[in-house]
Amino acid sequence: MTWDEYNKLFHKTQANLVAFVPLMQCDTAVIKMIEEAVAEEREACAKACEKADRYRGEYFAQLIRSRREQ
Repeated sequence: MTWDEYNKLFHKTQANLVAFVPLMQCDTAVIKMIEEAVAEEREACAKACEKADRYRGEYFAQLIRSRREQ
């Protein structure tokens, strides 16, 4: 993740609102930010599979997306 991507995600998930709170008190915001980053990366991987292999790409993309529910 680049610094710019981190910065955008930091504000998108509103983790910036707890920036001056002790870390032990902002677990929810940190977890939300991490989950959002994982979801975005998972979707990027799924799209890369779809693009890379026109025959089996959709199958592998669906496997990647289904990990969200596990």
